[in-house]
Amino acid sequence: MSSINYLEAIVIGALQGVSELFPVSSLGHSVLFPALVGGRWATDLSMSGTESPYLAVLVAMHVATALALVVFFWSDWVRLVKALLGSVRRRSVRTPDERLVWLLLLATIPVGLAGLALEHALRSALGRPVPAAIFLALNGVVLYAAERMRRPRPVAPLGPVAGDRADPAAPTQVIDTADPAAPTQVIDLADPADRRLAALSVREAVLIGATQILALLPGISRSGITIVGGLARGLRHDDAARFAFLLSTPVILAAGVLKVPSLFAPEYHSVLGPALVGSLVAGLCAYVSVRFLTSYFETRTLTPFAVYCVVVGLGSLVYLAG
Repeated sequence: MSSINYLEAIVIGALQGVSELFPVSSLGHSVLFPALVGGRWATDLSMSGTESPYLAVLVAMHVATALALVVFFWSDWVRLVKALLGSVRRRSVRTPDERLVWLLLLATIPVGLAGLALEHALRSALGRPVPAAIFLALNGVVLYAAERMRRPRPVAPLGPVAGDRADPAAPTQVIDTADPAAPTQVIDLADPADRRLAALSVREAVLIGATQILALLPGISRSGITIVGGLARGLRHDDAARFAFLLSTPVILAAGVLKVPSLFAPEYHSVLGPALVGSLVAGLCAYVSVRFLTSYFETRTLTPFAVYCVVVGLGSLVYLAG
């Protein structure tokens, strides 16, 4: 059985941490890079072997990436979790934060079900270099097309949302008082971007979340295709990227919880050290990446990533087919 050394783990960890959040497909790069390097790298870092530890190591790196997202968005997640608990306790949705957290949960359901049903079959059938190169090039075409066809949604005053309609008169944050007869205090704690995201309808949020299913194909970027879904619904680049990063966190963590235990099987003990080091590198690179991208998408577009994906995808296809 092949093994994975520390150098391989560090390089793949850096590649994973960057490509998971940049709209260029971490899975596609994880398949293509070893094949392009060749030699021992192609043997050690292959997903085709039933006893290869590469997939288990990649899962650990994915979890590290998700943890980096949790750290970066820590204050946001604390606020959203508190909003969820408040919504459950009152059995109502009364603030933008409460609505947003429910939208995130509902939008995660399609990819969660699809991942359980299709992930293994798709990886077995398509987790090879040539399909990954084709899908990477296709990913670039989709990113470019999304930029060409996007139509910003009309700017409208944002009030808190009840159900699927704006309710400007409703409170934005409810604070219980000790005196039941006293008027309810209202404090708006929602992030402006989250107020815009909370204005999405349930249908729009679920459709955006469902685009993540395409990321089960090696070469299609999870963050990229989710941003495309957001742009198609009229979101700004920075809001679409924020929604994509928030959506991806529970999906990656859930997949890790299911699969990381396999890394502790006796036959994988020799790669635990490299897996840990590679995961630390992946987490650090992911944190730097999300910090950069949240600023990048405030003023810039997907076009450079589209060009990169088409060039690398087609170039890899020509090289591998030659």
